[in-house]
Amino acid sequence: MMKALVRLGFLIAVMATTFLLAGSSDAGAGSDPLPSWNEAPTKHAIVDFVRATTDPSNTKFVPPEERIAVFDQDGTLWASHPIYPQLMYCLDRLPAVVKARPALAKIEPFKTALSRNMEAISKLSTKDLIKIMAVPLSGMSIERFRADAETWLETARHPRWGRRYTELTYLPMLELMKHLRANGYKTYIVTGGGQDFVRVYAEKTYGVPPEQVVGTLESVSYRYDKRGRPVLIESAETLLSDVGAGKPEAIHLMIGRLPRAAFGNSTGDRQMLEYTTSGDGARFGMLVLHDDPTREYAYGPALGLPDTKIGTFPQSLYDEAKRQGWFVTSMKSDWNRIWAFEQ
Repeated sequence: MMKALVRLGFLIAVMATTFLLAGSSDAGAGSDPLPSWNEAPTKHAIVDFVRATTDPSNTKFVPPEERIAVFDQDGTLWASHPIYPQLMYCLDRLPAVVKARPALAKIEPFKTALSRNMEAISKLSTKDLIKIMAVPLSGMSIERFRADAETWLETARHPRWGRRYTELTYLPMLELMKHLRANGYKTYIVTGGGQDFVRVYAEKTYGVPPEQVVGTLESVSYRYDKRGRPVLIESAETLLSDVGAGKPEAIHLMIGRLPRAAFGNSTGDRQMLEYTTSGDGARFGMLVLHDDPTREYAYGPALGLPDTKIGTFPQSLYDEAKRQGWFVTSMKSDWNRIWAFEQ
């Protein structure tokens, strides 16, 4: 009799636990995965895409190994105005580099960079900006660079908000990345920024491990330090410029699979979205439009917004998005919150 009662109690406990777990699962399934997004077509399209591609009974089902989503960083995941954060890091390091190499002070684009005239710097070409970002790192070991970048990220503050740059990540995009990962997608950052720089903070900031960061790649050389230990030394030589057509090339070289979804915000992301959405089966492309000068910034020049060389979004890109079926997300209309620190 006693054994029967014990067995009955055990069965009741198991059934109760199963019921509670089922209730918890149902509650989780019914919760909003994108609370910072307004109830608008883009949000609904994202949710529908994820649901369809992860449902084995759906004709749009995507096998787990093919669930890859790629994200640009600057202007797509965090604020890039008035100047790219990595460029600010390099500008802060440049005086020490010029002290060791005085001739740079008379050569462009370093002459303009040393002036700290942000308006003039923001008008430099992408090629010149990459030069400015590469030279200050040359000759540093990977370990020293990581430590230096970590210190800068902890101490540097954005001139407008007075917050660390890693705090100026877009909450809606973080929710999107989390939702994708919760449904078996691998999220990659494919950025024009330096690969080693972004790898310093990507995991802590975005939940993206360093091996899933694809960026502009500078050469490194294998050497030995004074104690005879092996070290990797940064070089100013650019092996891969991860901008424009460089993004699909980098995706092929570094990832090896055609993504199913791509997210960007500028002309530098056009080819990545074209490449991603050119494949068969379910595909998703989205561009972030910065049209909220009150909560963030407004720039285009699409739709008559102010022009810029930092994250340019021309009307031609907007028109292509419409032709290709890519979604254009309005910061002003589609996001009810931009920052995690907003009340």
